[in-house]
Amino acid sequence: MKSVRSPFSFSRESFPAENVYTDGDQVTFYWEYGRPHRSKPTLVFVHGFRGDHHGLEYIVSFLADDFHCVVPDLPGFGKSSDFAFPATIEAYASWLVGFVGHVVGQREVVIIGHSFGTIVVSAAIDAGMTGSDVVLINPIAENALTGPRAVATRLAVFYYRLGQWLPEKLGFALLRARLVVRIMSVTMTKTHNRMLRRWIHYQHDLYFSDFHSRKAVLQAFSASVTHDVSEFVPAMTMPVLLIVAENDDITPLSAQYRLAESLPQSQLRVIGEVGHLIHYEAAEEAAASIAQFVSGSAR
Repeated sequence: MKSVRSPFSFSRESFPAENVYTDGDQVTFYWEYGRPHRSKPTLVFVHGFRGDHHGLEYIVSFLADDFHCVVPDLPGFGKSSDFAFPATIEAYASWLVGFVGHVVGQREVVIIGHSFGTIVVSAAIDAGMTGSDVVLINPIAENALTGPRAVATRLAVFYYRLGQWLPEKLGFALLRARLVVRIMSVTMTKTHNRMLRRWIHYQHDLYFSDFHSRKAVLQAFSASVTHDVSEFVPAMTMPVLLIVAENDDITPLSAQYRLAESLPQSQLRVIGEVGHLIHYEAAEEAAASIAQFVSGSAR
């Protein structure tokens, strides 16, 4: 695979450091960018389905000189080990509560999720994670099986079930098929910038199949399509920034407006001419919105 040059860079001060958090049998690898500040919160990022920490590094690159940023690989993805038990949304929520408590301690923290990560973040708040303002990027605002994207979701359900039904070696190969990954990448990528498109596809080729087992990806997929942020709204009483896309292939803009209206302290930032890959295609804009939100100037 021919490498593609990254469009972002880190300063020497903020270059990521790899760390490990262990809780029982579960081992989480995470990366720290920048250094803790006495007067600024730590930003903890939670990536989406099938990705790993690399997917959020572009946004982090615009924040790490001013904020301490922490990005783990979700259990079962990247370097982090599988859960020793079913990967339900409750399991992800419990993991995030423990992880944040370990890496942040008593310091002020802002939790930032993208896509499936927004469900994990919301569920963790519902499970008792307190004291955090929240940023949700491309939130899953309604159930994917019942919304206007239901047909596409059911095709994805068939794909993942087929990956489960086939013999292990063949099923694993299907779930990691490069052609399928490229179709997903091409469908979600909206930018007309050729260099950026090439880099996004390269990132997906590298990391979109970096899961440990069929169990990990199938259970995570099940959690992602059977839950959404809206079911955890009653627990989300803190300030919440929603960064949403005009042309999201996963959740329509109308559902994002309904989610914003249901949250007591929400702000909505709509980015035009972009889809579900805000973290790649509009990372600088998203980072600027996060910095403004965290600083309090937008509240």
